[in-house]
Amino acid sequence: MASKILTSLIRILFLGVLFVFIFYPDRFHVTFQYPGAPQSDNVYIRLTKTFFWLLIVIEILRIFYYGLVKTKARGLMANVATIAVPLIITLIFLENIFMYIPQSHEGVLSKASQIWWEKYWAPVNKLGYRDKEITRQTGAKQVLVVGDSFAAGHGLENVSDRFSDKLEEKLGKSQYTVYNLGVSGADTRDEVKRLETFPVKPDVIVLQYFPNDIEKAGREKGLSVSAAAPYGDLKGPMATLVKRFYLPNFIYWQLPHTAFSTFEKFVQTAYTDTTVLNAHLRDLSKMVAYKDSTGAKMYAVFIPFLFQLDKSASYTKPVEDYLRAHGVTVVTLNEDIAKLPDKDRVVGKNDGHASAVLNGLIADRLFDSIKKN
Repeated sequence: MASKILTSLIRILFLGVLFVFIFYPDRFHVTFQYPGAPQSDNVYIRLTKTFFWLLIVIEILRIFYYGLVKTKARGLMANVATIAVPLIITLIFLENIFMYIPQSHEGVLSKASQIWWEKYWAPVNKLGYRDKEITRQTGAKQVLVVGDSFAAGHGLENVSDRFSDKLEEKLGKSQYTVYNLGVSGADTRDEVKRLETFPVKPDVIVLQYFPNDIEKAGREKGLSVSAAAPYGDLKGPMATLVKRFYLPNFIYWQLPHTAFSTFEKFVQTAYTDTTVLNAHLRDLSKMVAYKDSTGAKMYAVFIPFLFQLDKSASYTKPVEDYLRAHGVTVVTLNEDIAKLPDKDRVVGKNDGHASAVLNGLIADRLFDSIKKN
């Protein structure tokens, strides 16, 4: 029995070397090439980790069996081992389970959100958009929806729940083809470039506008945002544990953390500072110029901060007024959103992006405006 325990210990020693290589590849300057690397583990990396943990469990059980059960050991150490071994194995199995549980967050910061991104961020076309491939449908009017993560459908598992896809259904796919050019983190300048380079000339342009679209202009004019860094409240071994392992990472992101941010002050200042606002309006003027050059009808749907509706409306009013003055139909949602319960506005407690219910509401308002015009 002693030899069996010894061989298990030797195997655990070799698995320890493998552990460092699998879980700390950066220490060896090793990189794995796949979409999403090194930010997230793809399914093959996670399967490798799963098999690793199963091998560890086998060796622990083997030592437990031959060291305690077979010998019928008694005493304090035997009692401690009897409690510790089931606990360790339970934690290992939970770690394996949470390697495959997706959960969307505001960004792709948590491991659960990385799993979500890999699992649900599809389809992705040849141009890199989360959308269908471009087709040439004779006679159908071409609608281009441009925006940020709200347009791309962050937090929505099915693209059919996005307002762009719902709008296409309402308009009729035989008469309208709707393309989604939404990209997470995009601002007005990015959106103008994407419109200008997109290989389809639009008959209709839909701009999805969010109050942080002014952020780049504000930063260039000297405004700054202070915010707590992710995992900034963790130090030493605890930081490593939470960042690299799925179970503690999942637990960490379910708990409240210091989230000090000056973003609200940043937005308020940006929209009231004429230097920043005028720079932002110049960016929007390029989109208006593109609209005029193509002869497209343009709609702007304003998505507010979903729990600060009145503040959002006051911030973005100058932009609404500018767009209206340049022939853009502005679609506002505040009154409709105010009627929705808080839980129906967002996709989840850790993700403040628009829910499927709210996306449906946006599609309804856009459809009404387009048919009216």
